[in-house]
Amino acid sequence: MAMLIVDGVELKTPSTFQWGLQDVSDQSAGRTQDAVMHKNRIAQKRKIELEWSNPTPEEIYAIVNAFQPEYISVQYHDPLDSPDPAVLSTRRFYVGDKTAPVYSWAVGEERYSAVTFNIIEV
Repeated sequence: MAMLIVDGVELKTPSTFQWGLQDVSDQSAGRTQDAVMHKNRIAQKRKIELEWSNPTPEEIYAIVNAFQPEYISVQYHDPLDSPDPAVLSTRRFYVGDKTAPVYSWAVGEERYSAVTFNIIEV
């Protein structure tokens, strides 16, 4: 079973998959004069940090192209939705800035150090 499915395409398992949950607060959120925080949470959104270590040019091509659309549908295990790792959740995400530093470009040994980026729930 694939760990990550993007727009119906199963991807290579990432080296790092860091799940996060971010609060979105109302614009009136903040501290009052008595130092009490009024968070006024209006939503929670997932942020997933992804990294694939030492990808080949072919692997990086498949990865960056899967995440190229402005918005993507991603299936993955969400720890807030189920304790069962076989249960996948589907959510819509947009993609943050991608980076892929080159490790080696010697003939026959072309490799990137990693490809990293975040996906953020819409």
